[in-house]
Amino acid sequence: MIRILMAILMSALALSAVAQTAGQNAAHSSDKLGIGDTVHVTVFQQPEMTTDARVTEDGAIQVPLVGSVKVDGMTTSDAAEAIAEALKKGDFLKTPKVNVALTTVRSRQVSVLGLIVRPGLYPLEAASVKMPQIIAAAGGIAAGGSETVTVIRSGKPLKVASLSKDFELQGGDTVYVDRAPQFYIYGEVVRSGSYAVTDGMNVMQAIALGGGITPRGSESRIKLRRANKQGKVIEYDVPATERVYPNDVIFVRESIF
Repeated sequence: MIRILMAILMSALALSAVAQTAGQNAAHSSDKLGIGDTVHVTVFQQPEMTTDARVTEDGAIQVPLVGSVKVDGMTTSDAAEAIAEALKKGDFLKTPKVNVALTTVRSRQVSVLGLIVRPGLYPLEAASVKMPQIIAAAGGIAAGGSETVTVIRSGKPLKVASLSKDFELQGGDTVYVDRAPQFYIYGEVVRSGSYAVTDGMNVMQAIALGGGITPRGSESRIKLRRANKQGKVIEYDVPATERVYPNDVIFVRESIF
């Protein structure tokens, strides 16, 4: 009885494995080829026709004997049929049996570069991938990086917020995280230096980034240096509520008393 139960269990596991493999193969075969992908092409009993090819910018691959075959947007099965049809039309083979295997996926990848924690190539594993998802996959924006990123698509730059849940990425996009606009703070602050400007930041928030005013400093003696439209740098007293812009220089002076 135990042997019978074991046999039934083993059969069930085997069937499950076959079903899972079939499902994976079906999912894989449904993947559509795109520009930049590479494939391995074989023809049954024709080893001299075995080739590795890359989908070019015009969406085609080069196949021995038949030359260029359009495969962009096709599944690997469809591509195999297209090659077989080309071989038959050219009278090279009467009943060719062709297999196409996807070896490298480039068409569904995004490059993430610049001030990002883990720069590199990232696959678009879902049908729709938004900007925050790819930024999170790359570890987030590194220190000093801008919250507005540049997406280069078809050679054209687009400015996109890194948290934009509406911007959908496409295969071949390049996401570049540039350095955030900076302001500078000196004088009687705990940590002098340059810091990233955030939207709507005021002087008091800028001072807080620098660790606050030292005991020797004065909240009423804050100077700001800013270039005017003519490029001339002007220095004047500012309240703590003054808005901070890129390239501003904040100087906290020592208290008189």
